[in-house]
Formats: sequence, C-alpha cells, structure tokens
Amino acid sequence: MTQINKSASVAILIVVIVVSLIYLKSIIVPLILAAIFWLIVVEVRTMISKLISLKDAKMPVWLQNLFASIMIFSILFVVVKLLSLSIQNLSESMSHYDGNLQKMEDKINAVFDINITKSLNKMVGNTNFTSLLRTVLSSVTDLFGNAFTILLYVVFLLLEESGFGHKIRAMYPESNDQESVIKLLERVSKTVSSYLTLKTFVSVITGVLSYFVLLFVGIDAPFFWAAIIFLLNYIPTIGSLIATLFPSAFIVIQTGEPSVGLLVLIAVGAIQVVIGNFVEPKMMGNSLNVSGLVVLIALAFWGTLWGVIGMILSVPITVLMIIVFAEFESTRKIAILLSEDGNIGKPQIRNLEGKE
Repeated sequence: MTQINKSASVAILIVVIVVSLIYLKSIIVPLILAAIFWLIVVEVRTMISKLISLKDAKMPVWLQNLFASIMIFSILFVVVKLLSLSIQNLSESMSHYDGNLQKMEDKINAVFDINITKSLNKMVGNTNFTSLLRTVLSSVTDLFGNAFTILLYVVFLLLEESGFGHKIRAMYPESNDQESVIKLLERVSKTVSSYLTLKTFVSVITGVLSYFVLLFVGIDAPFFWAAIIFLLNYIPTIGSLIATLFPSAFIVIQTGEPSVGLLVLIAVGAIQVVIGNFVEPKMMGNSLNVSGLVVLIALAFWGTLWGVIGMILSVPITVLMIIVFAEFESTRKIAILLSEDGNIGKPQIRNLEGKE
C-alpha cells in the first residue's frame, strides 16, 4: 500500500509539473532565456577578464559585467535591426510570390498532364502561400516580444549574483554542504554555458556560410533566412533538415525555377553535413553524455509544451536534469537512464539527503 501511495504521489507531482509548465509558459520561458543570457554574460566576462588584465589589480566584476553586457546586447541590437529590415523586405515582396507559384503550377500541370492544385487540395486543403509566410514571419517576431522582460531578468540576475554565496552559506551552515552545493552549481553552469557557447559558435559558422550561398543565388532577404538557419541549428536532429528545406522551397516559389531550389538544397545541405558531422563533433566531443533517443524524446516533449523555443531549450534542460539527478541517490538511476553511456560520475551531495 505504501508503494502504491508513493507511485500515486509521484504521478500527481508529474501532472502538476507538466500543467504548470504549460500554463506558466509566459513566466518560465523568459526566465530560462534570461538565465541562458546570464550564463553567456558570465562566459564573455571570463574571456574579457583574461584578455584585459590590469598589472596588479583585478578588474572589478561589475565592470566585467558592463563590458560583456554592452558587447552582447550591441550584437543583438544589430541582428534584430537587420532582421526587421529583412522581414519588411519580405512583406513588401509577398504579392509576387503567389503569381510565381501559379506559373510553376501551370508548368507542372502541362508537363505531367495533371491538376496539381486539385490533388494537393485533397491532401492538405486550400492553402495560400502569402498567408502562410505571414504566419511564419509573425512567429519569428513573437520571439522578440518578451525582449524587455528577458532584459529585466538578466539585469536582476547580475545584481543578485553577488549575494548567491551568502545565501548558500545561510541555507547550508555546514562547510561540507556548502562546498557540495557550490560544486554542483559550478558544474551545471560550466556544462550548460560551454554547450551554449560552442553551439552558438557552430551555428554562427553555419549561418554565415549559408548567407553567402543564399546571397549568391539571389534569394530575397538572405539575412532573414540565414538567421532562421542559425536559430534552427539549435534544434537537434531535425533542425538542420528544416533549415535546409525552408530556403530551398522559398527560392523555388520566388523564382519559379525548381533547378535553383535544388542548387540551394545541395549547397546549404552540404554546409549542414560538413558542420554537423565533422566540425561540431570535433569541437564538442561527447561532453554532453546524453542518449540520442532521449534527445529525440526531449525534443518532442518540450516542443509540444513550448513550441520552437521548447525545441531549442530541450538539450540544455536535459543536460541540466542529468547533472542534478546524478547528485542524489533517489534520482541517480534516472540520470543513468538519460545518459548515453551510464557513466555519470560519483554523487557529490548525498549528505544533503542525510546519507553518509
């Protein structure tokens, strides 16, 4: 009976957590994004402190934070500005796309002697490309809708950072407990920030190379599509596939020439294959230690809960779960199940559960 009650309590807790994640999305997602930006600021701050060193004095943390924040948000401002211009250009060109789509449809009907519109309508119903593109553009602009909230969270995280140590000491009076918790937090911070830094670097390389390919073929708003490729590159497994198909399909609709779409598909696809199979593994290695099946399940789960943002955050959240679960005996088996090789190291803070 005790085991049944325990299982029922766990099931209820899981349901409560999932429902909370769904209904508190507008609060939790900006907070997670702010935490990610904070980790990036810390990473950049560390690099700045190494590059800019005073003779015998250490640069103040607040000055490091200021330099790192100005650098990051300046880059973000430029990117958002360029994206806004690209989206505006796409919006102004929308009226031409449906006409090109009609011409391409007529060519296909003439060559294969079929009515492609009638066939497609049976499968997917009536679809207007212009309205579909507007939906995509609206989804992209929504990603920047919470920018002020995220910025506010980042500022307060930076302000609260100096008091973290004092709060940990107050929560865990024993020095052994303090050391264990600090090691856990440092491990989480280092692993997640390293992943984000390397993934961002790889995504930038992929986006820049794709931009030059798209610029060469003359696609409308190449920066917009390069930014989409950069963003989708954070989504494991299917992100690179979607990032290759999007501009390829769009250039066909823009020009009415399938051969141009095939060229983009091959060129951008080759970039994704080389970066994904050679450059990224070389840089990141197997440091994440996450099962491939777990990545797919996490992708589906967080994507269902939070959409595109959930897909992007699926790997960092899973890595964090493995690290935290590995530190406690009661959840250690879950961490082993989520890992790739079962090697998750020795727990550091079992004593917090009262176990020596």
